[in-house]
Amino acid sequence: MTVNRVQQKEKTRRLIIDAAFHLLSQERSFSSLSLREVTRQAGIAPTSFYRHFTDMEELGLTLVDEGGVALRQLMRKARQRIRDKGSVICTSVETFMEFIHDSPYVFRLLLHERTGTSLAFRRAVSRELQYFVVELADYIQQIQGYPAEDARLQSDAMVILVFNAGAEALDSSPSERALLTAKAITQLRYIARGADEVNKGRRL
Repeated sequence: MTVNRVQQKEKTRRLIIDAAFHLLSQERSFSSLSLREVTRQAGIAPTSFYRHFTDMEELGLTLVDEGGVALRQLMRKARQRIRDKGSVICTSVETFMEFIHDSPYVFRLLLHERTGTSLAFRRAVSRELQYFVVELADYIQQIQGYPAEDARLQSDAMVILVFNAGAEALDSSPSERALLTAKAITQLRYIARGADEVNKGRRL
């Protein structure tokens, strides 16, 4: 296969992925999309779909993987901002809310399929969220010096809280999103303060 053909194949695959993402809405989950809808949105013939994906489930799992990668990139972006003297909690929440605003279709997929009817999708979303939890736990352990299990518990609570805040912020107005951001920041501070008190108590 020539370089041009490889590039064209990758371009078409990207068109299919982007088309599926952009068809998602507040009312529609991935499971409600049809192959013909996706290929029509991508501007290709339905038969061309099978040159890139075995079926719609494989496409859906690819989208979930991309959503997970986006979350991990988000974490790294927040860390860079924190290194530039930003508040850990404020910067993390604000970065996450930017992600919700800029890539609503990615978050919408994770939100819908987290509790969807497909076991394969639920497991895939759960796996991607756990990767996110692990990265945050490693960061907490590094900067706070907490035991690994404590850092993991704190991280898990924080990710659940922020994920739920993101669900509320999806499709919200800028003023509503600002209020949800402030609320999430306050709640995360309570979690962080509680974790600190627990660890102080263990050292006494």
